[in-house]
Amino acid sequence: MAEIFYSQAIRDALREELLRDERVFLLGEDIAGYGGAFRITRGLVEEFGPERIRNTPISENSIVGVGVGAAMLGLRPVIEIMFMDFITLAIDQLFNHAAKFRFMFGEQVRLPMVIRTPGGGRRGYGPTHSQSLETLFISMPGIKIVAPATPHDAKGLLKSAIRDDNPVLFVENKTLYGMRGEVPDGDYTVPIGKASVLREGRDITFISYSQMVHECIKAADALAADGVSAEVVDVRSLNPLDMDTLCESVQKTGRVVIAEEGHRTGGVSAEIGFRLFESLHYYLDAPIKRVAAKDVPVPAAPVLEKYVLPDWTNVLQAAHEILAEN
Repeated sequence: MAEIFYSQAIRDALREELLRDERVFLLGEDIAGYGGAFRITRGLVEEFGPERIRNTPISENSIVGVGVGAAMLGLRPVIEIMFMDFITLAIDQLFNHAAKFRFMFGEQVRLPMVIRTPGGGRRGYGPTHSQSLETLFISMPGIKIVAPATPHDAKGLLKSAIRDDNPVLFVENKTLYGMRGEVPDGDYTVPIGKASVLREGRDITFISYSQMVHECIKAADALAADGVSAEVVDVRSLNPLDMDTLCESVQKTGRVVIAEEGHRTGGVSAEIGFRLFESLHYYLDAPIKRVAAKDVPVPAAPVLEKYVLPDWTNVLQAAHEILAEN
């Protein structure tokens, strides 16, 4: 077991899979010599060469299209989209090709490809470089979505994604790159489609993913000081969703706050919340609460960005409102 940065966990996963399987190759803008916008792939081109660590033109739709074709021919491309905001330029290839070809052509086609992309704000990058767009993909059958919150899960889920025979969108919140955490030595994977209960509790459930998991933990710590026991569940996989684990937790506590960094309207929390309501409305002791970004573009000014994006204080406020319900 070693304590490493989230960014290092991703790099280690890429390197180990490149060594393990010669069909794996990386594709993206400035990922070779420069190492990508966040330097995740630095050093890999020196070890594996430009045939497997490939720089591309600035054309996201073309990058993903090349990945789709390579995957259909038996390779395992790992594509980096520099900022999640730019993934909108590849929607046609993702929604109409990557997500559908296996359904259209059956056993003739497999699409083992990963799309890595950093999302989220809190860096002052402004409205076109700070979005959490995973909500665009949860309604699209055929694309798996994972969003790890810890170095341990970042490495294990990325290795699972690369080995999966389906397209996987791998969301990395950019504020997590500098986070440290324990990662096992040697080869391991984390299963896609399985949530993780990070903290047991009896009074209320916090459900979240990616960076907001850590905001939920802070809110749980604040509640614990007042004698309230909060359970924290990290969804990890947005598609498929592990509703069994989520339902088990909410059925136990009877109260739930669902937190995300994306916008409130039509967000991931809305989907999870209604699924919980459909299954567990008789078990709920209070209305489901959602914590999310306000429905405006993410500003660049720090004080405005802080106002728009949610944090642990918003989770705590939602918890207090629920706990006040009799």
